[in-house]
Amino acid sequence: MRLSNLADYAVVTMSQAARHCGGGRVSASELAAETGLPAPTVQKLVSKLTAAGLLRSVRGAGGGLQLARPAAAITLADIVEAVEGPIALTACIEGSECTVDHDCRVRPHWPMVNEALRGALANISLVQLSQEKEIA
Repeated sequence: MRLSNLADYAVVTMSQAARHCGGGRVSASELAAETGLPAPTVQKLVSKLTAAGLLRSVRGAGGGLQLARPAAAITLADIVEAVEGPIALTACIEGSECTVDHDCRVRPHWPMVNEALRGALANISLVQLSQEKEIA
């Protein structure tokens, strides 16, 4: 299982935005420059993250972007869901067509698996993601 590039970039963008907490607001172009991500991609992510209630945009002098909630109250699950939608390993949970749906004995177990995955991602806060760590 792998996150899409857009979800990965959303995590990078939110982590960088969290590093500005308490230091004022930041623009999407600043986030793009600081992360090395393309500005159009960051603009797209900012729209999704704002719509999901993770970022807030402030207009006017001294305006810019800031976290909509404290970094400790934003999780990796929140960020992934803002870009990808609900966390689910299989399409059948979302009601998509499945060729073995009529005789599937595993389907009833997928909600438990999906909840375990979401729970693991929900236990990682944006505070943790924004801390500097040495790369080995």
